[in-house]
Amino acid sequence: MSITFTDLSLAPPLLRTLEDEGYTAPTPIQAGSIPFLLDGRDLLGMAQTGTGKTASFALPLLHRLAASPRPAPAGGARILVLAPTRELVSQIADGFERFGRYMQPRVTTIFGGVSQMHQVNALKDGVDIIVAAPGRLLDLVEQGLCDLSQLEALVLDEADQMLDMGFAKPIERIVATLPKDRHTVLFSATMPKSIAALAESLLQDPAKVEIAPPSTTVDRIEQSVMFVNAADKKDALLSLLRTPDIGQAVVFTLQKNIANEVCAFITEAGITAEALHGNKSQGQRERALDAFRSGAAQVLVATDIAARGIDVDTVTHVFNHDLPSLPESYVHRIGRTGRAGRSGFAITLCDAEQRAWLHDVEREIGRTLDVHADHPWHSEEARHSTMRAPVLGGGPVKQIKPQKVRERKIWTEEEKNAARAAAKKTA
Repeated sequence: MSITFTDLSLAPPLLRTLEDEGYTAPTPIQAGSIPFLLDGRDLLGMAQTGTGKTASFALPLLHRLAASPRPAPAGGARILVLAPTRELVSQIADGFERFGRYMQPRVTTIFGGVSQMHQVNALKDGVDIIVAAPGRLLDLVEQGLCDLSQLEALVLDEADQMLDMGFAKPIERIVATLPKDRHTVLFSATMPKSIAALAESLLQDPAKVEIAPPSTTVDRIEQSVMFVNAADKKDALLSLLRTPDIGQAVVFTLQKNIANEVCAFITEAGITAEALHGNKSQGQRERALDAFRSGAAQVLVATDIAARGIDVDTVTHVFNHDLPSLPESYVHRIGRTGRAGRSGFAITLCDAEQRAWLHDVEREIGRTLDVHADHPWHSEEARHSTMRAPVLGGGPVKQIKPQKVRERKIWTEEEKNAARAAAKKTA
């Protein structure tokens, strides 16, 4: 018998919100986590992106506020959530405000790239919930502008990415200012030794909820690779974006300047697109995300800063213009599609220099990607390249299933030129 949100005995204002949103049954990570968190247990949760993790900690923490209303401590908060990027911080804060709409909790976000004045002013009288990136929060704590000594609950979301981004020391210094008697929750998509050690140091007798093994990709996402020369990537991408089954798409690049170039190229071809990367100001990043979420932009071109921070259910396709240098990032990238029970498509463009990274990705996910070879940019040189980058991550090689190849025709120069011309036509 399946469990419902009503069965979880959440506070009436939360059940009212869930009813308004049309949510009746929790996702597996929510069903596994919420009962433990309502009981006050520390929790170590592992799940892929797009599985509903925010609600799995936001709902029980909002229930905690409803069950024991009290003024927030001046200069601080009752609940702290740490997340790796500004986009994810904003997304989590939006989740708390959405689920708590009939409670109206005081929620503030803290991250770098903007003036700290408004963040400091928001903290003066205290707030119920702080959602923060570790770097800026530590700055405020060390300036004496944020007091976390009366904190009741701490959540670390996407902990593996925070450590990958070099936040281990800031997290350690923030935790040193917190009361030892607190409720602690840690969520991670993967479980390397560094995360296991962090969990050991932070959690007391934690419940463990694992919905999918580390680095597994969502089954409903159809994944394939196109081998192309580097110079042909933009043309090949534009041709893909013009196919009629594209709804909204996220295109990932390795570098910020490439993201700008790709965005300009497809915009010039008549496709609405926005670029998102670390050189953008906070206002520019928020405007880009707002345009994409509203549908005003069909395509978001991003670096890995967005790999875990985009929660848009209408994304039908993810395109890897470049492979990621870290194979585990591939899993988080393609998790931008196939959300909320929908199917999705992930297509990777691989040139000769990045062939070694494709091998690392396939080893990480335990399978080879289907090869789409029937296109005018197909490169046998890229497909059989022996260029080798240093192996990332190490560890034993997983058993790999046989590769499935879609048969290709031999394209004449005339057909290639016609395809390129068609791809460059404006809509």
